Amino acid sequence: MNQPAQKPAGPAPFTGVPLLMLTIATALSTFMEILDITITNVSIPTISGALGAATSQGTWIISAYSVAAAISVPLTGWLARRIGEAKLFVYSVSLFTLMSTLAAFSQSLGMLVFFRLLQGFVSGPMVPLSQTLLIRNYPPERRGAAMGLWAMTVILAPICGPLLGGFISDNFHWSWLFLINIPIGVFGAVTVWVLMRHRDSTIVKIPLDKVGLALMVLGIGTLQLMLEMGHDRDWFNSPLIVVLGVTAVVSLTFFIVWGWMTEHAIVDLHLFRDVNFRYGVILLSIGFMTYFGTVVVFPLWLHLVMGYTSAQAGMATSTIGVFMLVLAPIIGKNIHRLNLRALATFAFAIMGLMSLWNSHMALNVTFWNVVEPRLIQGLGMACFFLPVQTLMLSNITPDMMAAASGLSNFLRTLGAAIGTAISVTSWEHLASISRAQLTDHINPYNPASQQYMAQLQSTGMTPEQSYAVLDNTLFKQSYMIATNDFFFYSSLVFFMLMGVVWMTRPKKGIAVTGGH
Repeated sequence: MNQPAQKPAGPAPFTGVPLLMLTIATALSTFMEILDITITNVSIPTISGALGAATSQGTWIISAYSVAAAISVPLTGWLARRIGEAKLFVYSVSLFTLMSTLAAFSQSLGMLVFFRLLQGFVSGPMVPLSQTLLIRNYPPERRGAAMGLWAMTVILAPICGPLLGGFISDNFHWSWLFLINIPIGVFGAVTVWVLMRHRDSTIVKIPLDKVGLALMVLGIGTLQLMLEMGHDRDWFNSPLIVVLGVTAVVSLTFFIVWGWMTEHAIVDLHLFRDVNFRYGVILLSIGFMTYFGTVVVFPLWLHLVMGYTSAQAGMATSTIGVFMLVLAPIIGKNIHRLNLRALATFAFAIMGLMSLWNSHMALNVTFWNVVEPRLIQGLGMACFFLPVQTLMLSNITPDMMAAASGLSNFLRTLGAAIGTAISVTSWEHLASISRAQLTDHINPYNPASQQYMAQLQSTGMTPEQSYAVLDNTLFKQSYMIATNDFFFYSSLVFFMLMGVVWMTRPKKGIAVTGGH
C-alpha cells in the first residue's frame, strides 16, 4: 500500500537575492524602531522650544513612546497567531511610518505626544517579528549569521540614536528626526509584503483574553510611567509615584496568576517552564539593565564632570560599537561551533572587568583613557547578546517563536528601562554621600582646607570667588567618586551573571533555529 504523502512543514528557506532583500528590509526596520527610542533624547530642548513648551513637558515625547511600546511588545505572540507573522510585521512597519510622518508635522506638543504614543504602540511587534521572520526563512546553516546581523542592529541602534538626534537638531529642523523613517519604512513594508505575502505563518483563531489584557495594560503602563517619572518626582516621596508603584505591583501580580491559570492567556507565561528560556531571560534582562545603566551614567559623567561637549561625549560612548560591528556577524556565522556558555561567561567577564577599570578613573584622565575600556567592552557585548539569545530560544517550537521573542524582547526592554531609571538616581545618591563626606573635612580647623583657600585668594580671588571654586571642586570630586562607585557595583552584577550562565542546559551542536 502506498503511504500518503506528508504535508510539507512550510515553505523552503529563501536563497540569493530574495534572502538578501528580506535581511536588509527586516534589519533596517528593526534599526529604525530601536533608533526612535533614543533619537529624541538629546533633542527635547530643541523640540520643546520650537513648539512653545517647557523642557519638562517635552519629556513626554519620550515617555509616551516608551509606555505604549512596553504595552504592545508582549502582545506580539497573540497578534501574530491571529493575523500572521508577516502580515503583522507589514502592518506594524506601515503604521509606524505613518505615525512618524504625522509626528513630523505636529503643530503643538500635545499633537506630537499623541502621535508618539501611537507610534510606540504600533512599533511593538517590529523587533520580535523581525527576528522570527529571519529564523523562519533562512537556511538552517546560515541562521546564525542572520542573528548576528540582527543582534548588531539591536545593540548599535541605541548608541546611534543620540548621535544622530544631536546632529539633526543642530543642523536641521527637528521634524527630520521623524521624516527619516519614511523611506526606510516604505522599503521595509513593501519588501516584506512582496516576499512574504504567499508564505505567511498559519493563522490560529484563539480567543482574546480580555482580563489578562486589562491587567497587563494597567500593570505595564503604570510600571513604565513610574520608571519614566520617578526621578523627576523624587521617587516614593511623591504620592503619585507611590500610587503608580502599588498599582503596578498589584496588577502584575494578578496578571501573572491569571496568565498561569487561564488556557488562552494573552501572554504565554508557561514559556518559563523551559529552563533555557527562564535563565536566558534573566541573563538578557539583567545584562541589559546593567549595560544601559552604564550607558546613561557614562556620558553624564563626561558632560557634567569632565567638561566634554555633547559631540565629544558621543564619540567616546560610541566606540563600544566597533567590536560589535566586526564580531557580531562572525560569531553568528560560527555559533553552532561555539561553546555558548563559555562564550557568554567570557562576555560577562569582559564587561565586569571593564566596569572595574572604569571604577578607577580620575579627573585628569585623557580622552584615550576614557575610550579604552569602552572599546574593549564592545568585545564583551559582541559575545553576550547572540549566545544568550540562542541559548534562550533553543527549545522553543516554531509555533511559539513569535510569542517567545515578544516576551523576551519586552523583558529586555523593561530591563533597559529599569537600568536607565535607577542609574541616575543611584549615581546622584552616591554623589550626595560623597559630597557630605568631603564637606566634613572643609572647616576652619583643617589645615589642608585653609591652605587651599589661602592659595586661591593669593591669586587675587575674593573670598566669594574662592568659595565658588571650592564648591565646584567638591561637585566634581563627589561625582567622580560616585561614578567610580557606580561602575564598581555594576562590575559585581556582571560577575554574578557569570554563574547564572551555567544554570542553562544547552544541547550539543546547538544552533539558531526555530525550535524542534
